[in-house]
Amino acid sequence: MALTKNKKVLDFVQESADLAQPDKIVWIDGSADQIKALKEEAVKSGELIKLNEHLLPDCYLHRTKVNDVARVEDRTFICTKNKEDAGPINYWMDPREAKELANEIARGSMKGRTMYVIPYSMGVVGSDFAKYGIEVTDSIYVVLNMNIMTRVGKSVLNKIGKDGDFIKGFHAKCNVDAEKRYIMHFPEDNLIISVNSAYGGNVLLGKKCFALRIASWLGKNEGWMAEHMLILGVTFPDGEKKYVAAAFPSACGKTNLAMLIPPKHYTDLGYKIETIGDDIAWIRVGEDGRLWAVNPENGFFGVAPGTNEHSNYNALQSTKRGTIFTNVALNTDDMTVWWEGLTKELPEHVIDWTGKPWNPAKFDKKDKSTCAAHPNSRFTAPAGNCPCISDKFNSEKDAVPLSAIIFGGRRASTTPLVYEARDWNHGVFIGSAMSSETTAAAAGAVGVLRHDPMAMKPFAGYHMGDYFAHWVDMGTKIKNPPKIFNVNWFRTDKDGNFMWPGFGDNMRVLEWILKRCSDTPVDAEETAIGYVPKAEDIDLTDLDYEICAGKKFGVDDLTAILTVDKEKWAKEAEELEGYYNGTIKDRIPQELWDCLATLKANCKVEKKTPATAAEAPAKPKPAAKKTDKE
Repeated sequence: MALTKNKKVLDFVQESADLAQPDKIVWIDGSADQIKALKEEAVKSGELIKLNEHLLPDCYLHRTKVNDVARVEDRTFICTKNKEDAGPINYWMDPREAKELANEIARGSMKGRTMYVIPYSMGVVGSDFAKYGIEVTDSIYVVLNMNIMTRVGKSVLNKIGKDGDFIKGFHAKCNVDAEKRYIMHFPEDNLIISVNSAYGGNVLLGKKCFALRIASWLGKNEGWMAEHMLILGVTFPDGEKKYVAAAFPSACGKTNLAMLIPPKHYTDLGYKIETIGDDIAWIRVGEDGRLWAVNPENGFFGVAPGTNEHSNYNALQSTKRGTIFTNVALNTDDMTVWWEGLTKELPEHVIDWTGKPWNPAKFDKKDKSTCAAHPNSRFTAPAGNCPCISDKFNSEKDAVPLSAIIFGGRRASTTPLVYEARDWNHGVFIGSAMSSETTAAAAGAVGVLRHDPMAMKPFAGYHMGDYFAHWVDMGTKIKNPPKIFNVNWFRTDKDGNFMWPGFGDNMRVLEWILKRCSDTPVDAEETAIGYVPKAEDIDLTDLDYEICAGKKFGVDDLTAILTVDKEKWAKEAEELEGYYNGTIKDRIPQELWDCLATLKANCKVEKKTPATAAEAPAKPKPAAKKTDKE
């Protein structure tokens, strides 16, 4: 029975049913009884495996097909009428052709199945930031994950009302055929279509599809921002709270920073970290001229491998109740889950992510094919489980004011530990230049740059040059903009050892960043690239980090990773110019070209003129005149 009288909703559901031809339609009302019944049904069918109720209450394991384990960027399309609006970074398809293709694939695909109708909210239902969607799907797994990741149920339909608009999402598992897998976005039609996948990132349509690709388009047109950013709060010993948003490409410490646990020195002083979000931020200009941010999600869709009590205690604790694990290993001794990095010891009795017995004796950490858990295995955990979740997280007035925006990447050299932009446009330039270096293990070559502007390369729903321009335009609307910074936790020495401890000790850098945002900012040195800390202004109290055997981190090491090498940055500027011209190509705002010109000018290394005759190289003596004797 339909839960709404909204004709647009009813028409969308009926059109979807006419296409996919399910045996029945179930509306998701969000009630505990309905969700419980769906879990029981999924366990009975084998779609979910119930885990140890005592050790992991209300937790389940799900396995995908081996051809369906991650987002597929080359099968992900932005479908705008004008190809140029999708831009050079996105894959594009004509909207009419895309719909015809999707319809052909999905036609009759739900015969013998149930179609579920999920009303969901991105953001707290009823808040000023909230936006609503309807996803239809033939997957209980999708229903249960959306119930964790978003706010689901009748309250959403009540807010949409009798004539309200919403984002339409159609998902059909079909045959999970990788050759016919498509994730399509129609920003001009407020529509998302996903076919032939059952993996979370491709089918939980509220996440990257809505919250970033469609929302970034909405933000451009409506004057706000949808960003691939964590949000965290820092409480100072005097009780003052400051909030930051931060964007990092994958494998650059994003989740760890979002749930950071400060060193004991800081907790003893009274510092406290609060998590608002680990992945996505929606940002608007407030009446006070500041930027205000919310996390539109309701849960964490985190990567499992490498997560443990040391690397991210708060993330691990978030998975202890009400969590769905995808493609991790099953420990049959106690019906719990396991993945590489969870414990140092390898368990003996394990079923791997494909459902086969795993032999720990054959495990080779350099060979991903020997892993028990898939390298991209995931957990979907309620955000409310997080020990450091903010009290701002679930409030209708849930936005927080941003004091700082942080960009970061993985660079072995060149980029210092932290530096500050001179102004908003310079900060936008820094974000546009974000990149990380590959490692030998990952890509077969060291130092190859992968550009990921603002960590939005796979997620901007329109032309990247226009996206940069939108950032510049937002700067004209903010009377009191946050300061913008860049961090790099990954500087290495000549032997490849990390020079900064990272993890909780990143609090030391975060403290300097927020002190720069105070009414009486701590000092900094202006360099060719921006403002860099003085080494003595970063608190190293009780820092105990061994860079390599017998060498502990000291002030000299900190000074080294704050150094700006003009020659290296001159090469960096040339490389970025090539990226602008070769990849983005056009629509880059003049303000960013001006920042690039400034960087190039600042990094010119002039030849030194000797100060004294003694320093000057000796002039060659004139050759002696030949004589007749010679």
